[in-house]
Amino acid sequence: MPQETKAQPFNAESAETVPGFAHENLEGQIPSIATDEEIRGALEKAFDYRGDVSITRKDGSAIEGYIFDRRSNGKTLADCAVRLFPKDRDEKVSVSYSDIARLEFTGRDTAAGKSFETWVKKYREKKAAGEKNIQIEPEKLD
Repeated sequence: MPQETKAQPFNAESAETVPGFAHENLEGQIPSIATDEEIRGALEKAFDYRGDVSITRKDGSAIEGYIFDRRSNGKTLADCAVRLFPKDRDEKVSVSYSDIARLEFTGRDTAAGKSFETWVKKYREKKAAGEKNIQIEPEKLD
């Protein structure tokens, strides 16, 4: 019978951290989407972005919202689409890549700067300042 072990409390001082990847700050950017490759690349970044984006269609209509899904493996742009939750209504909207004239990263990226590595750094700063009972607390969203 395996021996039971007691769970140890988390110790930020001895935690292993690995370097993260550089998080590209996309907020406010308007990527070039002149070629098929640029459109595909920009929409992959938009899918990974944790904020709202604004899409202007070729017919001039615009939609702002959070991209939650995409079909990007089509042979042509007409075979690919993003799906988003619009900011101003409660539904899901699909937009074909081929209908997109402009893309803008308009919302705040809620995941920017929120890594374990950042938390450990803040923890060590608070501990060095003499704080006790340091807790992980979620940051308030706007």
